[in-house]
Amino acid sequence: MTTVHPDDSTPLARAAEEHVALARKVEGIVRLPRPEQTRIFVVANQKGGVGKTTTTVNLAAAMAIKGLRVLVIDLDPQGNTSTALDIAHSEGTPGVYEALVEGESIDALVQPCPAHPSISVLPASIDLAGAEIELVSLVARETRLDKALQSYLAESEDAGDRYDYVFIDCPPSLGLLTVNAMVAGREVLIPIQCEYYALEGLGQLLRNIDLVRSHLNPRLQVTTILLTMYDGRTNLSSGVAAEVRQHFGSEVLDTAIPRSVRISEAPSYQQTVVTYDPTSSGALSYIEAAREIAEAARPQREVVA
Repeated sequence: MTTVHPDDSTPLARAAEEHVALARKVEGIVRLPRPEQTRIFVVANQKGGVGKTTTTVNLAAAMAIKGLRVLVIDLDPQGNTSTALDIAHSEGTPGVYEALVEGESIDALVQPCPAHPSISVLPASIDLAGAEIELVSLVARETRLDKALQSYLAESEDAGDRYDYVFIDCPPSLGLLTVNAMVAGREVLIPIQCEYYALEGLGQLLRNIDLVRSHLNPRLQVTTILLTMYDGRTNLSSGVAAEVRQHFGSEVLDTAIPRSVRISEAPSYQQTVVTYDPTSSGALSYIEAAREIAEAARPQREVVA
């Protein structure tokens, strides 16, 4: 008779081991180092459902609980970023629309995040849906967010309240709102879903980044690629991850965000997964990704169309 021994190489066993190892690594992170100057990230990918908003709010929360000051700008008219951070954004709520179209000061528009006092949020309401059309006729339409943001960051620093990170959550399009974000940003963070067709459309995104860099913002660089919805048990996720790492190289974070029910549940409670379930694999992964961003000296690459 053959004796059956527990197989510690099963997908479930490997997942458990990885979770324990990640928990131990994250447990040692007390504070993240402050950057020498404010780092401004544009979170962009014109494909919908790849984790832009989820990445924005959870990286912001992870950095906040590790001692950093963060500004989140919700540039998507759907306002999902505002929802996840428990920020009022009903129709008529002052926010990014007023800053972009009406030229109001961001200082008068930001709201503190209830769960994270060190996070400020510039919310988006449904009013932003018409901003693309209204911006067309305005002077310097591509640079309006940049001017408003730089003025606000300078005021905050002068007041002794410098922001360490700014995350701009873009809509799933390559219109004027996204162009404004790219002109205002210094680094691009691209979430890539570990699914079929993951790289489809990225060529157009990179070409747009290259155009913005050539004509409007020479400081813009793609510095960070984050794999999302990763399931190590499937050949598909592993294959996509390998392809992305081969294509982008050192810009890809070592940490991949797992496909997680907890991550999906958190926004319905107006929370990030970092506060909703701090010990979940999703929360731990975002904290580790935040550590990578804060600590690694990420080499900059030329954007290839």
